This record gives sequence, structure tokens and C-alpha cells, in this order.
Amino acid sequence: MQYKKIKVGKRYIEAINMKLLEKNLIVLRGEKGYVMCGYLNLSVAGKFKDVAVKIVKVATIEAALKADVHSCTRNARKLGIYLGQPISEVIKIIA
Repeated sequence: MQYKKIKVGKRYIEAINMKLLEKNLIVLRGEKGYVMCGYLNLSVAGKFKDVAVKIVKVATIEAALKADVHSCTRNARKLGIYLGQPISEVIKIIA
């Protein structure tokens, strides 16, 4: 398991990469919300009213930081997060 704290302005996000059998589980978590890989269920995150963003085709924290928004919850959209937005912008919103 890999854990990092990444500075975003004056705040930090937590980045986690955990190996699950053949693939990796990736999560970038800030105070207002999180970015998750395809392993996690966006519909459930929406039911919990989370600010959640889904990314796909990433296997490392570094790749996650270079990805774009694949999909997101309604509460993420309310914060100004949109499809195709670079994750480098999203982490500034959720930090």
C-alpha cells in the first residue's frame, strides 16, 4: 500500500494506492470530497450525497493526478466539477 500527502495550495489531499489482486485501488481524498478509481461505486457515493469524482484507466497516484473526470456525483457538479475536467483542477476544489 502506498500513502502520500500532497500539498494543494495551503491544504493537503491524501492519496492512497492499494493493490487488490490484479489491479490497484486509487483514492485522492480532500476535506470536501474525493476522487476514486473505477473500483468504487459512484451511484452509492451519490446516494450518500458525497462530492465524488470517478477516474478510469489509472494504476498509480501519479497517473490519477494526470487523469480527467470520467463522471461525478451531483454534489460534485454543484461545486463546479465537470466531465473531462483535469484532476489537477479538481483537487484544488476538494482540498
